Formats: sequence, structure tokens, C-alpha cells
Amino acid sequence: MRFIRLLVAVIAVAALAACNSSKEPSVKEKGAVTATTDFVRHFGPAPSVEKGTAFAFVIYFPSAKEPGRVIPFPFFSFDQASLQKVALLKLIGGLGDMKSYQGEVSQPFPQGVRVLDVVQSKGVVTVNFSKELGNAKTGPLSRQDVVNALQLTLKQFKGVSRVAFQVEGKDVAPGKRADESAVVQLSAPRLLSVTAMKDKGAASVEEVDVFFDRPVQIRELKITGTDGKPYLGDIYQSVFDMAAVVKVKDQGQFQPGKPVNVRWSVTDNLGRNGSGQREVMLELKEH
Repeated sequence: MRFIRLLVAVIAVAALAACNSSKEPSVKEKGAVTATTDFVRHFGPAPSVEKGTAFAFVIYFPSAKEPGRVIPFPFFSFDQASLQKVALLKLIGGLGDMKSYQGEVSQPFPQGVRVLDVVQSKGVVTVNFSKELGNAKTGPLSRQDVVNALQLTLKQFKGVSRVAFQVEGKDVAPGKRADESAVVQLSAPRLLSVTAMKDKGAASVEEVDVFFDRPVQIRELKITGTDGKPYLGDIYQSVFDMAAVVKVKDQGQFQPGKPVNVRWSVTDNLGRNGSGQREVMLELKEH
């Protein structure tokens, strides 16, 4: 249960390494993850879960560095009924202040825009946006990267062959189609953030979570203070393999708001290796 809440924190920050439902699994048998074809193509086989049925999919964010192109990110949910709408909301919300991707992902959606409805009928998904989206000539839908992001995100789901757009119930941007060749090919896994976690009201940090931008296997992870003193603790992996969890031995050693040095080596499920060493600010979150 704590690891599921941890994933919620990951996705809210990253957003990343993943969307979530507040509905947690309650079944007793071993869990399973159903992944879309897009997820497997970009991130390899989906990681497992201990219980429940989870769904792995991709959200395509518009690229800021390569106009017209989109960047795939992995997301997860336990709520099958709301996958399409949750994916849209995460896409519109963007990646927030995720420092590892600052300057690489654009945010073309105006503040306050809402998804009023998502309806699927005979292979067509119709998305109805609020008036804040604007029209197809001056709003986000005038951009090919936005059309690519919206359509590719939705077309990966079962039974979807076409995506149509509305604003306040009126059809907009008819005939626009996604360019499937516009997807940026991912390189090595990246470190997203390092966060100290503790129970609400607790005096001491219980664990430190090192988040990555996709499911990975941890090959090496070392955290030291700026004085070079190592931070000791047993290392585990979180649900969906999106983070390394360090169960700290010296709870007083971690001081949120101060820098730490992190050295890591990881491999994602397509065999791409990522490694590095850098100083990061230790964030604090309560759960």
C-alpha cells in the first residue's frame, strides 16, 4: 500500500514515471499488468505488481526542442474505466517542474482548459474540451505536435481507430491526423529526483526514494553527503520499478533541503543503460 502511494507521488512529480487511480487493488491473487503495444515498443515488457490489475500505457508530450515531434512517457493506472480521460488530463497538465526535462517538453495547453467528455463509439473517440482550448486556427489544435500528442496517446487504447475533437460540443480540426513518425526515440534512462519520505507528523526520515523516468533495474546506487560520507541503508525497488527505495539506517543523516551526491547505474527493460553522478537537492514529502 505504501509503495502504491509512492507511485502516486512519482507521477504527480513526473509525472512521470507514471498516471494513477485512487482505486487500489483489493484482490488476493498475484497481480498483473496489461501494457499497450506502444508501452512495450518504447519501454519493453511491463513490470509486475504484487496484486490487482494495473494498466501500463504511454503519454506523448509535445517536444520543445524538436517542433512537431512528441516524447513518450510511461504511465500506470489501476482504473481501466478512466484510462483515456486520465491520460488526457496528464497530457494537458504537462510535466510540471520536472528538472530533468526542463526545456525539452512544451506546454501548449492554456490554463484552465478542461476535458468535458470522452466518448467512444464504433472505433471513434470524441474528446470535448472546454472553451479555454480556443479554436483550431489559433488554439493548440493548430499545432501538429499537439494533434500528434492527443491522437497518439488515445489511439494506443483498444478499439480506437480515430480521434475527433470538439470545443463546447462543436467539432473542431476535422480531418487532422497524427504523424506516427514524429515520436522521439528515447535514449538512456534518466534520474528525475531524490526525495526523503516520512509519515505525516513524524520527526525522522524513514526512506529516501530515487526516481527514474521509466521502469529500470538498479545496478548501482550510492548516496553521499557533500562531505563524501556515505548514506547507508538497504535498497529496494518500488512498485512498477520506477524508483529505488533506500531504507535509511541513520534517520538523522538525511537533511531535506540540503544537497546530496548521487551515483547511479541502471538498465531499462529494453536494455538501454543509464549512469551518472551529480549533486541534487534532497526534497521532502510526507505520506
